[in-house]
Amino acid sequence: MPADSSYEEIREELLRSPGQSNLYEDPAFPPIQTSIFYHQKSSIKFSWRRPKDIEGTENSVFLLDNSSFDCVPGSLGDRWLVNCLGILHSCRGLFYRVVPADQSFNGPEYCGLFRFRLWWCGEWTEVIVDDLLPVVDGKLIFIQSQQSKQYWPALLEKAYAKLHGSYEALKYGNLLDGLANLTGGCAEQIGFSPAALELVFNRILNRTSIVTVVATSEDKSQNLTQLRNGIITGCSYRVLSAEEIPTKTGERQRLLHLQSPYQTTDYASRTALDLYPLQEKERLGIGFLPEGEFWMPEGEFLSTFDHFDLIYMDSDTSFDESTLQRKIPFHMRVWEGRWQKGVTAGGCRNNVDTSFHINPQFLLITAEDDEVVISVHQHLCLSPIVIGFSIYVNSNAQFHRLEAAHFKKRHATLHSSYTNTQQVTARCRLTSGQYVIIPTSFEAGQEAAFTLRVYSSVPVNLGILDDIPAQLKPAVQRATNEDAAHAKVFEAAFLQLADERKTINAFDLVDLLDAVLPNDYVKSCATPECCREVVLAFNPFGGGRLTYQSFRDFVFNLRIWQGTFKAHCLGAVLPAEKLKQALQEVGFRLNSDILSLLMLRHMRKEGTLRFGDFITCILHLQTAFSIFNRKDPSQAGKTTMTMAEWLRSSLRC
Repeated sequence: MPADSSYEEIREELLRSPGQSNLYEDPAFPPIQTSIFYHQKSSIKFSWRRPKDIEGTENSVFLLDNSSFDCVPGSLGDRWLVNCLGILHSCRGLFYRVVPADQSFNGPEYCGLFRFRLWWCGEWTEVIVDDLLPVVDGKLIFIQSQQSKQYWPALLEKAYAKLHGSYEALKYGNLLDGLANLTGGCAEQIGFSPAALELVFNRILNRTSIVTVVATSEDKSQNLTQLRNGIITGCSYRVLSAEEIPTKTGERQRLLHLQSPYQTTDYASRTALDLYPLQEKERLGIGFLPEGEFWMPEGEFLSTFDHFDLIYMDSDTSFDESTLQRKIPFHMRVWEGRWQKGVTAGGCRNNVDTSFHINPQFLLITAEDDEVVISVHQHLCLSPIVIGFSIYVNSNAQFHRLEAAHFKKRHATLHSSYTNTQQVTARCRLTSGQYVIIPTSFEAGQEAAFTLRVYSSVPVNLGILDDIPAQLKPAVQRATNEDAAHAKVFEAAFLQLADERKTINAFDLVDLLDAVLPNDYVKSCATPECCREVVLAFNPFGGGRLTYQSFRDFVFNLRIWQGTFKAHCLGAVLPAEKLKQALQEVGFRLNSDILSLLMLRHMRKEGTLRFGDFITCILHLQTAFSIFNRKDPSQAGKTTMTMAEWLRSSLRC
């Protein structure tokens, strides 16, 4: 069956002929060595088995609803992913969105097929896998449940590995990307500082967010170690709330309410809580908390942990999570974009003199002072590029793209860090006004799709800035008498190829230009494609023939366009990122979508255009604008066509 079939389609087909011989095997992620190690070569001999065939798992289950979290990385799994699964498991509403509970190894509907939902490339994606798992000597060697014999962790890890291309690729993952993929939220890491502590304890914990901390140790292995106070290093703890209460001496101190993913109370420094009055401890439930939850004094918290890992969610994303239902939701605005070579892939600010200004530009408008969190999430997850973004004040309050000169004269409000992670996130305090967000790759010319998200405390507006296509001035001019005399030298050659009506077709024009143009640089116009565009643009009603008058006008304009080309070219070719400005000087203002289509037609592999490509672009646009202008005599910017008219017009462009 096709690899892109839906879960229900595959399931229905498998259930038509049930049996051990008809269990699902995923063709898109087959049980072979390259699904485990794609780049590395391993001497480990893997085999693939279904849960019921794995040693020691006779009573295996997919999911136990009220069980505690007991996952371990195994010998080859990843601790950061275990931490992500632990946080997800503690948020049951989010958990069941990722791990549908209506799946089982038992019963007549078992067919070896399982599904999960992950936030991937800017949207929730259903990932289908079979239940064949890699084992060594009959035992699991990646993520697994330690005691409960649940298989959702191992199968969810497999689904995640499938998205990344292999289990090996997960070695290069990280906690923040994993939390974002599992929750659909925006991830940020911030170190401890007085300002950060106040921000998290007084604001972020009151909003739809997940706050986690990890105690680190000098031991870089995946082995867990326990500190004197009972906290386990390398394990993510969730911060549920913060309370400032008086001690027995009247001094006010902050306590942090933490939760261990393993639902065991690791914290051993209970004597530190003797400082607080019994009434306050009873109010906080100290001594009566659910298993795995505990309160820790702020001083000990700061000496145990050193940074926060934060996940922000809007009302839609957090709706199903009961622990967030009474929290204030973040406002979220989202936009999809793309970096395309020659069109919007301008690179970082290192390219401010050449191409930085061609990057996608998004207008952010905030009516109140606010601290916003901005995240750019790239969709190249298998071979990620280095990405980041910049923010500029839109000082002119204009609703069109900022030009290159603006960035040479103005300093940015913020430059994010640049990394090759899935997402780059930064926090910025903005006063009310208009700002332009510019997501970029680090290197110019690198292509990828991306998702831009802005989280704020107050509503904001987000939209893309782009030019409105228009013909700013006539791109084609009639030859003057003086220029007509200059073209006289071509007349004999023209008439030699002409028919009895003194016209030539596109193929005749190829031969003519090849004979009369002075050098290979200009002779790049002598191609059938370019000459067809010449005939259509200069004699649109001539039945595919070109008169000498039209040819003379073309030669006249060719000299003008050559000057424009030379003004922007590098050597004898035009860099693709210069095409938009060059065409604007000719008379055409274009938006990114139209420029993208021109690049698909005319840009060469190395990211440049030759003179003939440039001329073909001009003629193509001249024909398109002329057709529309004839259909829109009132210049209303819109027109209607019959199917026949549309086909005729589109085929002439």
